[in-house]
Amino acid sequence: MILWRWLLASAMLALLVLSLMPASISVPSTGWDKSNHALGFAVLAFLAYWAWPGRIPLSLLGLLGYGALIEVLQSLTPDRMAEWSDLWADGVGLLIGAVVALLLQRLMVVRQL
Repeated sequence: MILWRWLLASAMLALLVLSLMPASISVPSTGWDKSNHALGFAVLAFLAYWAWPGRIPLSLLGLLGYGALIEVLQSLTPDRMAEWSDLWADGVGLLIGAVVALLLQRLMVVRQL
């Protein structure tokens, strides 16, 4: 679990840095802002699922709060702006990441039988 927690913390830091970098700097992208949000938060949810097994509802709520914090911080930068639709995309990504982790866990259990 410690490794998963380190991976989650590293991913959260990377997402924060990418979210606050000036928009003029080229960063990795899917080509659509909302899918960038969904993908980033899906990864966070996936990592949180393994970092804190059994606490996924609380983890997802905390990560959604983290997404809201990022939006607030973006509103304080000259190049970025906060958008409610970004927070919605974060939430969709969190659900996708959690479902993928759950399905993977169930697949691993079935393979052990």
